[in-house]
Parts: sequence; C-alpha cells; structure tokens
Amino acid sequence: MNRFFKINNVVKNIYFNMKTEDEERLEEIKVENFIWIIYIGIIILSWYSNSLEKRYVLFKNSSDKNSYRGIIVFIFLVLVIVYFYFLRSSYSDVCNLKPNDTEKKKVLIYASFLASLLIFASGIIFLIIALVDDDLDVELAFN
Repeated sequence: MNRFFKINNVVKNIYFNMKTEDEERLEEIKVENFIWIIYIGIIILSWYSNSLEKRYVLFKNSSDKNSYRGIIVFIFLVLVIVYFYFLRSSYSDVCNLKPNDTEKKKVLIYASFLASLLIFASGIIFLIIALVDDDLDVELAFN
C-alpha cells in the first residue's frame, strides 16, 4: 500500500506539477538559507557603515557621511525586500488555513502574520527615515 502512495505522488508531481508538503517546506528552507547569507552581508555592511559614521563624527568629511547614508539606505532597502518575503509567506500560511485546523494553530499563524506585518511596516519606516534624514540625526537600529 505504501508503494502505491509513493507512485501516486510521483504521478501527481509529473502530470500536475504538484509538490508535497515536505517538498514545499524544503524549498522554503532553501530560500531561508539564502536569506541568512543576506543577513551576514548586512552585518558586514552595518559594521563598515558604523566605521564611516565614526569617521564622519570625528573629521566631518562629507564623503564619509554620503557613503554612510548610501549604505544605510541600501541596507534598509534590502531588509524591506526580505521582510516582504516573510510577510508574503506568512500571508500564504493564513490563506492555507483549513476549517479543521486546531485553534492553537490558527492563533499562532495569525500572530505570526501580525508580527510579519509589523516588522515589514517598521522596515518601511526606517527606510523612509534613512532617505529623509540628511543630517544623520536619528539613530537607526534594526534586529
């Protein structure tokens, strides 16, 4: 009987291009691993931008200021894109809820969607601040 289900899944994948839940989850993990690489790049860029900000504070060199601002804008632009990916994924989870799912699962998925929405909104706000703050008066932090 088990062999029949394996063959049936193969037929579905070939003819209907349907993925099993495990295959979909593996695809998500592959994307998340790529996002971890992006986060490592953001950490390195943030460290470099902090050194530029420090040099600007010490020496008032306008090229350091402009480079720092450009890097910060780039960082938050990338983060907004990453946050949008997670918001979209979380929204997909909400759309895929079934009436027979447990209340606990429903609450957790809605909570996850709300958290993703708020993180995405904060990313947009930080990006706007980075674009508008010419004098570097506002300290921007992200997690």
